[in-house]
Amino acid sequence: MAITSPKPQTTRFSIRALYEEERGKIIFVDTPGIVGKAKDYLSKRINEKTLQILNENVDVVIYMVDATRKRDFEESKVLGLVRKIKKPKILVINKIDDPGKSFLPQYKFLEEEFKDVFQISAINNMHIKPLLEKIFEYLPEKNIDSEKLPPDLVYPIINLDSKIFLGELIREKIFLMMGEEIPYTTTVIVDQIAERKNGTTYIKARILTTNDRYKGMLIGAGGRKIKEIGSYARKEIALAINKKVFLDLNIEVDSHWQEMYY
Repeated sequence: MAITSPKPQTTRFSIRALYEEERGKIIFVDTPGIVGKAKDYLSKRINEKTLQILNENVDVVIYMVDATRKRDFEESKVLGLVRKIKKPKILVINKIDDPGKSFLPQYKFLEEEFKDVFQISAINNMHIKPLLEKIFEYLPEKNIDSEKLPPDLVYPIINLDSKIFLGELIREKIFLMMGEEIPYTTTVIVDQIAERKNGTTYIKARILTTNDRYKGMLIGAGGRKIKEIGSYARKEIALAINKKVFLDLNIEVDSHWQEMYY
């Protein structure tokens, strides 16, 4: 559900999505990954929030690993934290159909300590049905009135109108298109989502960065870079919501945005 890129800190917020069928409703919480060596303020806050969610706000923990990714220090740290959680846990090994799943043997040992193990392909909907059945087995009965849930707290999986989620989609393009340093100095705030009479969805958003030098790099020569970021983000949002999108994207300098928004 959350955005992805090869860089750490790609996911900063927990994203909640509502799945609903005849058996009931499930609120999935996609948490940020644990930052292995958390030295800066933002990394520490991300770790703290993730641990709080896992320990207080969930009924079942799904530990998902990537069969195409080598186990490293961060993955070992996440596993150590998962082991300490006193809640039902399910091991999910994703991308099992990918030709590059060469690191699958590195995760085989985990099958001995997890009662429930599923090898899936999320993108191809492989083995998702039995995974959902197992999740429903573990979930306690609760009354969930989805109409009373704030739209920025949880959104239906088929409806991507959350300001947080749209901001994350834009930020993903910064991670994918900029160099190693700049993405960690930025965040994206969506201020407005409005439906216009012509059927276009108007989205007003700000990219916040920590100093003028980074702002200049984000703008690029002749405004080329910000136009590229906006164009790619607009196309993906339009595809997701199946509507024409006008993305009004600006850049501001705020050296304290980390303390304010995290």
